[in-house]
Amino acid sequence: MSEKTLTDYAKVIRSKNSGPFELTFDVMFDREEPYRIVKASGAINFDAMAHAFAVPREHVLVCTAFDAARAFKITLKRPTSSGDLDDRDVYGCQQHLPLTTLKIPA
Repeated sequence: MSEKTLTDYAKVIRSKNSGPFELTFDVMFDREEPYRIVKASGAINFDAMAHAFAVPREHVLVCTAFDAARAFKITLKRPTSSGDLDDRDVYGCQQHLPLTTLKIPA
């Protein structure tokens, strides 16, 4: 079975703060067919997100599909709070990279 990455299907993959202690990720599709392929693959799930971001499973707070919007919403606990001295991305907008390489069975 061949594989493609999530970037081969999704129109937008982005991250941002969801308050100072959480990051939220949006994966959006401009057409129904790629959205259905990704959803049917089951590749976007709690365990896969924990693995992709190298966090404990309990740090993945939300991982759900929204059919009406052809999108997925994922929310994780931030490794450090926004604005903390150890924080390298105050707005959380550069955290989506692990999603871009997520493998989707074709």
